[in-house]
Amino acid sequence: DMPMALQAKILRVLQEGEFERLGGNETLKVDVRIIAATNQDLQTAIAERRFREDLYYRLNVISIHVPPLRDRRGDIPLLIGHFTQRYAAKNNQPVSGFSREAVEAMSNYDWPGNIRELENAVERAVILGRDEVLTLDDLPPSITQGSRPGDEEHIEAGSRVISIPVGTPLAEVEQRVILETLRETGGDKSAAARQLGIATRTVYRKLEQAENLKS
Repeated sequence: DMPMALQAKILRVLQEGEFERLGGNETLKVDVRIIAATNQDLQTAIAERRFREDLYYRLNVISIHVPPLRDRRGDIPLLIGHFTQRYAAKNNQPVSGFSREAVEAMSNYDWPGNIRELENAVERAVILGRDEVLTLDDLPPSITQGSRPGDEEHIEAGSRVISIPVGTPLAEVEQRVILETLRETGGDKSAAARQLGIATRTVYRKLEQAENLKS
């Protein structure tokens, strides 16, 4: 998001090692190393003429790609512990950590705002929480949706929506989805198989298994 005029000034500093202070006339020499970070696709920005190609190659000496938090979920519990300690000490709160369910909910969340969003969620919970161990109730609804006992998963099949409680056995989920799809297709097993993306023989086998369980 750096303006093109500022990009030109940064490029001059990198190439010539000199600059003038704002409002000044004296040229100053400088010898620095720059660490730059961005969440933009700079190749696309260059193609769209929003970022200077010469500046890109000046900056891109050593490139380090940091994956989004959703691609390194194993780091989330460690970060939760780190931020909990930091903000408990900063706010003088007697918080020791989060419950297992809360940590699982945060580990399963995609964190579109990455580490900053996680840090803000932990800080909020530490400040507003009333117990030593924080729970799902201390987290924003966007994180805990589908994580509480009794919460339901909604599976859309054509124009119908099936509500299935979290924790329902997988075999029962499969059975309900197949039966509802068959209702949609008027009992046409081949059409149901096409909608579900499975072989027709799989539909027959699942129905047979369901009948065996009943008997």
